[in-house]
Amino acid sequence: MKYIVTGGAGFIGSHIVEAIAESHEVIIIDNFSSGKQENLSMFAEGVSSIRGSITDLPLLNDVFQGADGIFHLGAIASVARSVNNPVATHETNLTGTLNVLLAARDCGVKKVVFSSSSAIYGDEPTLPKREDMQPVPLSPYAVSKLAAEYYCNVFSELYGVKTVSLRYFNVFGPRQDPHSEYAAVIPKFITRLLNNKPPLIFGDGKQTRDFVYVKDVVRVNLLAMDSSATGIYNVGSGQSIDLNTLARRIAAIMKVNLSPVYEKQRSGDIRDSVSDIRAAKKALGYQIGYSLDQGLEETIKWFSLLKSGIKM
Repeated sequence: MKYIVTGGAGFIGSHIVEAIAESHEVIIIDNFSSGKQENLSMFAEGVSSIRGSITDLPLLNDVFQGADGIFHLGAIASVARSVNNPVATHETNLTGTLNVLLAARDCGVKKVVFSSSSAIYGDEPTLPKREDMQPVPLSPYAVSKLAAEYYCNVFSELYGVKTVSLRYFNVFGPRQDPHSEYAAVIPKFITRLLNNKPPLIFGDGKQTRDFVYVKDVVRVNLLAMDSSATGIYNVGSGQSIDLNTLARRIAAIMKVNLSPVYEKQRSGDIRDSVSDIRAAKKALGYQIGYSLDQGLEETIKWFSLLKSGIKM
């Protein structure tokens, strides 16, 4: 099979490429604004990389020829950045997704698996979050992901391009960049502790999140591509943990005794989040393969080796 991975040099995208590269032809499209060339260094000869943007429709029309499926992860994946520059987020996340769908339709691509976000639920108080709940997006980023889901549904209905939108909760694992302006909390905690600094928490630390290990996210992407299912599905662990407890858990695994320090809560951040993953289990066969501690141990090992100068 021939697969396109937009954003394939990024954190989740590179893990998907790694999972399919040995058995399939893979073409990565990435503008490397957040993706990294070193994430592609381990891949076999069957993987090719194109430096380009999903806002370039003629490029997509050229590259998508003969493709069987598209894993669409290319995006500006930052709530804070979207608040500061909503136009850039709109152009990449929404216009870019429309371009991907248009090119998929015109090139006869069978399926598009779109990486969406649990941010679309906002602060709607009902827990756990279900796919049939009313969205309450609190940031331009969340709006862009929600509107892109609507485009996916419309293209399935009108044009016969089968689409699945996967609403990621808090994904973590190796290759996450702890130094980016929108880095996730787990790699930030780990790298600060590795440098003998206390974990930094925005807010009081009582906010809860649903963390899911990246290899489970890869698995559900592959299940979605191979399935006849379409629609929107949550991708999380189905369990939540508050950030204070998470910081203690990571410090305990690392055998470090440093208490968190706190700063003002950031604009656009939600208070509590946990997924209902029953729909993905039923339609896609999704199952969690990694507990939080198992994922944390693998992630801590990767960052520890990276700090030692050992590449994995």
